[in-house]
Amino acid sequence: MSTKYPIISVTGSSGAGTTSVRHTFEHIFRRENVNAAFVQGDAFHRYDREAMEAAMAAAAARGDQNFSHFGEQANLFAELEELFRSYAETGRGRTRAYVHDAEDAKIFGAPVGSFTPWAEIPPDTDVLLYEGLHGAVITKDVNVARYADLKIGVVPVINLEWIQKISRDRAQRGYTTEEVTNAILRRMPDYVNYICPQFTETDINFQRVPTVDTSNPFVARWIPTSDESMVIIRFREPRGIDFPYLLSMIGDSFMSRANSIVIPGSKLDLGMQLILTPLIMQLVERKRRTW
Repeated sequence: MSTKYPIISVTGSSGAGTTSVRHTFEHIFRRENVNAAFVQGDAFHRYDREAMEAAMAAAAARGDQNFSHFGEQANLFAELEELFRSYAETGRGRTRAYVHDAEDAKIFGAPVGSFTPWAEIPPDTDVLLYEGLHGAVITKDVNVARYADLKIGVVPVINLEWIQKISRDRAQRGYTTEEVTNAILRRMPDYVNYICPQFTETDINFQRVPTVDTSNPFVARWIPTSDESMVIIRFREPRGIDFPYLLSMIGDSFMSRANSIVIPGSKLDLGMQLILTPLIMQLVERKRRTW
C-alpha cells in the first residue's frame, strides 16, 4: 500500500462485469478531476491468442485438460506484482495492452489476439486503476493484493456469470456455445484455486443476484436485466461506513448482515458512486497532503 501512489484494483473473472465497474470509475475520475493510469489485466497473460492455443494443445497432450487463463502457468504474476510494487514506490511501471477485437486493432495498430509492446505508465498520475482477473491474487511466490490500497471484487452468482460470458463470447468474439462451455469447464479448477480466494482479500464486493430463473445458463436466451436483479454489497471492514445514509439515498435497499447491504440492480451505478467516490477522494487527498 502507498500514500504517495495509491492503487485501486478491480477484480473479477471473465464475464463478471468488471468492465462496467471500470466505466463507473472513469466517470468518477472525470468528475473529480483525478488523473488515473489504467492497467488492463489481460496485459499480464503470458501468451497471445495463437501461443495460448498452442500451449493448451501441448498441455492437453500431457494429460492436463485444465490449462487456462485463470491459472498461474498462463500468466505473468511476478511481473504484475512488480508493476504494483514499482507504482506504489515511484508512480511508474511497465504495462501493455491485449488486442481483443477489430476495434482494439484499429486503436492499437496491432493484430487481433496480440499484445502491444511494453511501455512505461505516463508520469504524474494520481492513482493506478487495475481491472482484470488477478488484482488481489496471492500464491506461494507472489502477493499482488498487499500493494493495492482499495480492492474491489465483482462477483455475480456463478450461473449469471456464465450467462454473461456465453452471451459476450458468442456476440463479440464469434465463439459457439459449445466452445464457451468447454472453456468454462476447462477453467473450473483454476477458478476455484486462483479467482475465488481473491474475494476474501477484497475490501468491497459487488455481487449481482438475478431474481429470475437462471438454472440452466447454457440454454438461456437473455441476460437478466438490472431490473431483474439485486446487488449484494459486502464490506470487509464495515466500521466507518454510513449505512443509514446509504439506505436513505438508495431506495428499496436493506441490510442483510452487519457488513452487507442489498440494493436493486438498477441502482448499482448509484450505489457505486455513493460508496466509491469518497473512498477515491480519500486516497487522492492523502496523496496530495503527503506531497
